[in-house]
Order: sequence, then structure tokens, then C-alpha cells
Amino acid sequence: MNSLYEYAWLIPGLPLGGAFLLGLGLISYNQLTNSLRRLSATLILSLMGAAMLLSFAVLWSQIQGHPPYLMTFEWASAGDFHLSMGYAIDHLTALMLVVVTSVAFLVMIYTDGYMAHDPGYVRFYAYLSLFSFPCWAWF
Repeated sequence: MNSLYEYAWLIPGLPLGGAFLLGLGLISYNQLTNSLRRLSATLILSLMGAAMLLSFAVLWSQIQGHPPYLMTFEWASAGDFHLSMGYAIDHLTALMLVVVTSVAFLVMIYTDGYMAHDPGYVRFYAYLSLFSFPCWAWF
């Protein structure tokens, strides 16, 4: 089950990747990207849904009794100075991942109807996906 935890970085990474793709499309091909409103929303909702399902799998693994997982890597070093960063997944972290990803997913579904006729629909989805990234990026 450690392989599941090794891919836990995808939980914040999927919404960030979606925001990056939509933002790149808006910068490079603004007219085309804005005309593909439904496809953009489907992409962002799919990525957020995948992050939510992965967080549910992590929670289920913790409920089954798997030990907490710690992933660290060296981010920077200079001489004797070493700066490490990473993430830890325990029961509380897994529960918070489920809460945050579920709320973000439901907000994105609600936003689809609320922003349906707005000219900045695709840009708003890019911003919303980018906002969903830092909510749990440092769990």
C-alpha cells in the first residue's frame, strides 16, 4: 500500500496541473479556449474528482490500519546546511484531505451553473483550480 502514498502528491498536483493547462490555453489560444467552455469545465472537474478519489483511497488505507507515511527529500543544500521538505500522511491528514477535496469538488459543480453565462467562465475555472491547489498543498 506504500505505492498509494507515493502518489499522494497528485492530490494537490492535479488541480495545479489543470489550472496550468487552462491558463496556458487562455494565454496562448484565448479565443479557442474560451469557445471550449464545457470541455474546460469537464477537464477541471475530472482532475478535481480524481484528486478527491485518491484522497478517499488514502483515508480508507489509514482506516484499515496502515502506519503513517512520511516522504521527505532534500530541497536545497549548501555545505553543512541541508533543507528537507516533504509530506506526512496520518489519520488526521487523510481526513482533512477528504474534507477539502470534497468541498472543492462540490464548489466546482455549483460554480458550473452559477457562472454558466459569464464571459470569464474558463478563466474563473482556471482561478478556482489554482485556488484549490494551496488549500492542502502543504499537508
